[in-house]
Amino acid sequence: MDRVVVGLSAKAATAGNGVPPAPRIPVTVAPTRPTTLTALFARAASARPAHVAVEEIPQAAITYGELDAMTRLAAARLAALGVQPGDRVGIALPKTIDSVAAILAVLRAGAAYVPVDPDGPPARAAWIFADCTVRAVFVEASSAESLATELAQLGASPRLVALASAGCGAGVRAWLATEPAARAGESVRPACDPSPDALAYILYTSGSTGRPKGVMLTHRNAMCFVDWCAAEFGPRPEDRFSSHAPFHFDLSIFDLYLPMTCGSTVVLFGSKLGKEPIGLAQAIAAARISVWYSTPSILSMLAQYGRMQAHDYGALRQVHFAGEVFPVKHLRTLKTLWPAPDYFNLYGPTETNVCTWYRIPGDIEADRTEPYPIGRACPHYTARVIGPDGRDAPPGEEGELCLAGPGVMQGYWNLPENNARVFLTDATGIRWYRTGDVVIEDEKGDFLFVGRRDRMVKRRGYRIELGEIEAGLYQHPALREVAVIARPDSEQGTRITAVLACREGARPSIIELKRFCAEHLPASMVPDNFAFRDTLPKTSTDKIDYQTLMASV
Repeated sequence: MDRVVVGLSAKAATAGNGVPPAPRIPVTVAPTRPTTLTALFARAASARPAHVAVEEIPQAAITYGELDAMTRLAAARLAALGVQPGDRVGIALPKTIDSVAAILAVLRAGAAYVPVDPDGPPARAAWIFADCTVRAVFVEASSAESLATELAQLGASPRLVALASAGCGAGVRAWLATEPAARAGESVRPACDPSPDALAYILYTSGSTGRPKGVMLTHRNAMCFVDWCAAEFGPRPEDRFSSHAPFHFDLSIFDLYLPMTCGSTVVLFGSKLGKEPIGLAQAIAAARISVWYSTPSILSMLAQYGRMQAHDYGALRQVHFAGEVFPVKHLRTLKTLWPAPDYFNLYGPTETNVCTWYRIPGDIEADRTEPYPIGRACPHYTARVIGPDGRDAPPGEEGELCLAGPGVMQGYWNLPENNARVFLTDATGIRWYRTGDVVIEDEKGDFLFVGRRDRMVKRRGYRIELGEIEAGLYQHPALREVAVIARPDSEQGTRITAVLACREGARPSIIELKRFCAEHLPASMVPDNFAFRDTLPKTSTDKIDYQTLMASV
């Protein structure tokens, strides 16, 4: 609501001669725009306390008012456990009301949240938490012991908040009920609103050294993205947003925080449902989703296997996709099944979130086979294309997309060499982030995505360093040499093949390799195929010859 400022009372404002001044006309002052994620949520909770903030399929919901009270108390409890502003807190929970509450509690405690895949290898989660020295970790009780063991091996001992039942908010409520309120720390420090430049979250992405790297993003980084989304896409109080992406994936920032700009509802789609096309197609219709956001691979899966003709999608008004190239044939099929919504192609690495965007036309030409552009820079970014010679590439020529603006990450956690490599400061002092993506600017001023300049690929929306997969496979005792290659695939975007040379007499089965990868790598990194060679081809400098492998596999 607008705030009305009126003049002082006549008695208080009487001039020295005893004559009251002329009446002052009330001045309408626009409400202050939230500059942090915590202030954004607080405003939504104040404006619409009785409205449902989060729904958890199939049968759970929590209002803004209830979530506000829960997260204030949880933030105080974190403070009592020693969490201070500027600390990091891990989130290793499935996607539920509990995990949303945990995220907001961390932010309201002035700390930054560090989400990981709760279904991934405990050793990887422990490494991430140890790397950024988390003060505490929210984890399901069933996983706490294995995580604690892995953390101990790394010499880390954060406080584990083990939720007995992470779902429907029951886990957080039970945790908050374990001590009398007087001991829960409410009086230690009230929920706070941090500085816009305070760290809000760290998202770990695949690293070329075989270790993930933490992308540091502040409240200001997040809010400039959220503000742009609100201005461009016009969210409505009655909207029902999908939350399909896991919370360790940057698509979740759109899902979680854009609904808060108008106090609308976010509907959580768990990981199991999110990968089952028939059930997912039914759930989208039943939940009356009006704004959908996911990777193209999920939408392609729905279009091909979801039996969507059986359901009513009349509520759907916007479809956003990001994370990878959307094959035109599958996009055309989807638009046939969902003809009414507006479609938007959103592009950007985790380090920038969305930085360019493109509105898909209403009709896709029948003869079109090329993917649509990634579009133009969002208004809070400036983009340039730098050619191999270090100069700006003219339209029509390939170059690396570089970006400057308030949405760019602060840097990678504890990786100064990486930071030095990915940032370019020009003669005017502007700092540019080098995306590593090769693009061409077309005659209309839109960017066309060409590919990567390094060994990073995108698969099901995740940015994956092939070197991290190789590092994981090298841990298998039977493998002597490992090389991982990737090719474009019309069905899932990217197909990954691991080429292996084994120790003599020690060739593992495909089933064993799949099981080993599941234990040591995130699901998004498990290779689709395995090929065996007696030895891997080498270049003249005795490095693995990936070009020869690409031609032979």
